[in-house]
Amino acid sequence: MNNMKKHIDENALWQQCISFHGHECGGLLIGFKASLLAIELLEIEFSQDEEIVCITENDACGVDAIQVILGCTAGKGNLLFHIKGKQAYSFYDRSNGKSVRLVLRDLPRQEGASKLDYMKEMDPASMFDVKKVHEELPEDARIFMSFPCDVCGEMTAEPMLRLSEDKKLCLDCYKPYERFR
Repeated sequence: MNNMKKHIDENALWQQCISFHGHECGGLLIGFKASLLAIELLEIEFSQDEEIVCITENDACGVDAIQVILGCTAGKGNLLFHIKGKQAYSFYDRSNGKSVRLVLRDLPRQEGASKLDYMKEMDPASMFDVKKVHEELPEDARIFMSFPCDVCGEMTAEPMLRLSEDKKLCLDCYKPYERFR
């Protein structure tokens, strides 16, 4: 971004997020504001490939905004879900090694549209605690060979197969040995 902050049309981005998500809600707004703060703190732009990585600790509405604004998607391998039930997002920039974890603060309790309006007016920096990331930058996404499961016959990516009695089994067909808890 060359020391010059690029102008972001936040209203247009918000409308794109609503269109993608299907409706306007507080959860979507959380991801929207987290994305804007990540852009500011890491000086990043939309990820065409895997330049930007997001590890989300939830699978809630806000993740849709992150996909729209930052280009982090499960299909590209730069949106990873480590579900912990927290409104927390770790962002990484592969090009310069910068990273940040944004954790939603406990916001004042309000109901319905008034809460959404209240959150819309908030500065992203006032909504999140900015912390160091917990996890190292994940490796680039890899493409694996697939093999048929010896029980159901469905093609399964190599790292998701388990070997049992000389058979390759998918996770659905594999029965773990429970004795070693």
